[in-house]
Amino acid sequence: MISRRRFLAFLGALVTPLAAEAQPGHVPRAAVTLSRCGLVMILALGIVSTPTAGRAQQAAKIPRVAFLTTTSPEDSPNPGVDGFRQGLRELGYIEGRSIAIDWRWGRGRIEQFPEFAAEAVRLKVDVIVAANTPAGRAAKVATKTIPIVIPFMSDPVGDGFAATLAHPGSNITGLTNEGAEIAAKRLQLLREALPNVSRIAIVADTSEPGYQNTVRNVEHAARTLGVNVQARQLVSNPGDLPSAFANIARERVGAVFLVVGTMTFANRASLAELALKSRLPLVCGTGQYVRAGCLMGYSASVSDLFRRAATFVDKILKGAKPADLPVEQPTKFELVINLKTAKALGLTIPQSLLLRADQVIE
Repeated sequence: MISRRRFLAFLGALVTPLAAEAQPGHVPRAAVTLSRCGLVMILALGIVSTPTAGRAQQAAKIPRVAFLTTTSPEDSPNPGVDGFRQGLRELGYIEGRSIAIDWRWGRGRIEQFPEFAAEAVRLKVDVIVAANTPAGRAAKVATKTIPIVIPFMSDPVGDGFAATLAHPGSNITGLTNEGAEIAAKRLQLLREALPNVSRIAIVADTSEPGYQNTVRNVEHAARTLGVNVQARQLVSNPGDLPSAFANIARERVGAVFLVVGTMTFANRASLAELALKSRLPLVCGTGQYVRAGCLMGYSASVSDLFRRAATFVDKILKGAKPADLPVEQPTKFELVINLKTAKALGLTIPQSLLLRADQVIE
């Protein structure tokens, strides 16, 4: 397209000679014709440029996603955030250019989620990604129309997020991370690591709505494995943790099974420190707990769940309805063992188990 400056220069070059030839009081016929032609060209230029401006405005509008998480931007590694970003890149999205993400960092405080969700609704985002169950519950209260993707649900049906896994039926879909078999597997791995343990305690984080089901699953698995659940401690805030471990220490148990939740995740370092001071091996969930000092953990791969969540976002942005997108169950699991913690507790982890671990922290 001819630039405005070049076009005006071209038009002036044509008009100047004709104007020089004109006599006073007389307008040359050629000049009149040229003026009409120039007017037509100017109008044509305007007509041609208008759709281009419209297309530029359309191109400037990119999809907007709100991401609600308990974590902090300083967390490194951050498997959930890193996995989501990786998934978007694999699908061809470039943050800030082809997709906008409004990050809302809880920094360990789940009470901020209602405010985050309400803000996402005010911003009229295209999709809300709620990183976990408490974030999902806040988003569910805030909107019944904006699509919500939850990558880390413990019990999608029981928590009211989905009618069924195959047909969620509302504006919410995503992935589940837990199940009866995972709790049982976690306890089985603890027994393999510490074959002489016959008495355990359970610490359950009540910030996770489905914690009762997990406690029942652990108790059932314990009976199958011949392990006695000697004590149960319910915690809901960081202040509950010291007294919980003090109570457990009096029970003379051989290990502690953590029923994880958002509060314990945010305070995982303090949790691991209390277990170490109490000389109690602690089996947790994701690798982030283990890197913070828990003895071992087994869970669905967090990075894989959030990478898959990007696929849900992509499908929704292309027109799919959350109600029609089945909730996915995990296919990749990770066993992480902290040898530093084992040595501090004077424990020897069997080599056969170390060889099966996805990550060993030394």
